Amino acid sequence: MVALLDVTDLRRRLVDEGPYSALDVVTVTGSTNTDLVAAVGEGAADRTVLFAEEQQAGRGRLQRSWISPRGYGLHVSVVLRPEAVPQSALAWLPLIAGVALAETVRDMFGVSATLKWPNDLLLGDGDGWRKAAGILAEAVSTAEGLGIVLGMGVNVHHGADDLPKGAGGLPATSLAEQGVAVDRQEFAVRLLTALAAADDLWRAADGDVVASGLLDRYQRLCGTLGQRIRVELGGNDLLGTATDIDVGGRLVVRGVDGASTPVSAGDVVHLRPS
Repeated sequence: MVALLDVTDLRRRLVDEGPYSALDVVTVTGSTNTDLVAAVGEGAADRTVLFAEEQQAGRGRLQRSWISPRGYGLHVSVVLRPEAVPQSALAWLPLIAGVALAETVRDMFGVSATLKWPNDLLLGDGDGWRKAAGILAEAVSTAEGLGIVLGMGVNVHHGADDLPKGAGGLPATSLAEQGVAVDRQEFAVRLLTALAAADDLWRAADGDVVASGLLDRYQRLCGTLGQRIRVELGGNDLLGTATDIDVGGRLVVRGVDGASTPVSAGDVVHLRPS
């Protein structure tokens, strides 16, 4: 039987002694992102956190959904209100979360982890990469200003039969399937602490990812760079090689014609070498 999260301990370490303003854990919900989007409309403070032990309608990019059994995953959403950061820089928030997630997984568990642009955590190596987590950021405009709800869903204790079907040409995996024993309580604290530290750097630099070092950190973690890829753009696919992440967080793709195109959104499929 998996251990459930201890909300009292999380509040002590992440709110009373940490960088967050409020934190709750619910047993079951449809989606933590949906819940916090509603909370932003009701005035939820910067760095309000919501964990769910079980999600019944989790949401990812392109409206993909999944169900995760109770206590198997780490499902968390955070309200962020970076008021001093230009809105043009807000597209970096899911990438910053990816940096925090990948670095935490590498440091805590010693496994090979990489990022598939813009928002997937992959575990494995080489041709064996599998998706273990996704990140979703949603903007909410209110009378008090813009709020961002940043959600992360990580497959932790899932066995092969519990995993969702992979997307973007990659099968799913979990930390357990990679041979890792996880204390979700410690993982939650380390991940949220790393996210706040990266967010602090970004805010202190007024959203400048070069000055904050976050562009370099993301590029070093991004396994999409150097890959032959297909970017699915709703019927107008782009084939080529991923060559860079620019200061806007866009993926730069060198097409088969040699021209470079920056892509701000799209589903990326890593293609096998010919």
